[in-house]
Amino acid sequence: MSNIPVSDVRDYLTGLQAHIVQALEQAGGEGFRTDAWQRAEGGGGVSRLIEGGQLLERGGVLFSHVQGTQLPPSASAHRPELAGRPWQAMGVSMVLHPRNPYVPTVHMNVRMFMAAARPGQDEDDVFWFGGGMDLTPYYPFEEDARHFHQICHDALAPHGDTYYPRYKRWCDEYFFLKHRQETRGVGGVFFDDLNEPGFDASFALLRSVGDAFLPAYLPIVERRRHIPYEQAQRDFQAYRRGRYVEFNLVFDRGTLFGLQSGGRTESILLSMPPMAQWRYDWHPEPGTPESELAAFLKPRDWV
Repeated sequence: MSNIPVSDVRDYLTGLQAHIVQALEQAGGEGFRTDAWQRAEGGGGVSRLIEGGQLLERGGVLFSHVQGTQLPPSASAHRPELAGRPWQAMGVSMVLHPRNPYVPTVHMNVRMFMAAARPGQDEDDVFWFGGGMDLTPYYPFEEDARHFHQICHDALAPHGDTYYPRYKRWCDEYFFLKHRQETRGVGGVFFDDLNEPGFDASFALLRSVGDAFLPAYLPIVERRRHIPYEQAQRDFQAYRRGRYVEFNLVFDRGTLFGLQSGGRTESILLSMPPMAQWRYDWHPEPGTPESELAAFLKPRDWV
């Protein structure tokens, strides 16, 4: 029998999904679709999604709890001693792609992974938590980036002074497109492999991150959602969304883990924007609002 209270984590995650969807439905005035699914290899999930909305052109708030008998390559490569163990992975993952180019795209994920002890073996269950959130504006506003990071900072502060600067730096390094030499957005916080100083403290930190999402993002939505825009701004949004696609398909560990472990493709790729563009060797004109974004796509202190 597992000594890790998996049901407590599952209850928190399903409640978090419901709370976030309810808040987004109230903000947008439009309902989310519910798509429950089962995985033949074990487990399943519930995808809550919206497409073609007035506020959210595409958005997904996904819960999954999947299981397997052997770790996939993306999970066991850095922990080879766990190879061959049965495993469970559960989490809430979300990406919101607003319609208005002045409202930033946002990503948040909180998750737990467990490799169970095998019967008859002298070993313990192993767990770790991971997650974070990051903001990807198309037309950046400094006050929005500062607000987002301040909420992230305040969420982690009760757990210790070192967490925010460490996880902020980790986010800057993780969400970095090496082939473009730019960050995906203005960052946030990111962490993985968290299991110290123990289950209770690690789970508490995870909850702090998950609970901080709505106060970090919704005030930005309300400030920007009614700014008028034209097709030129939508075209630039689609161009920058191409960078989002590049990161998710080339670097994102969650996407790679999901695909390698036989995850549900429709849910995994729901993070992709509904429309994106690529232009050959295109650069915005100097002095335009579009050219200002480049100054934000590099690590800097926001708090």
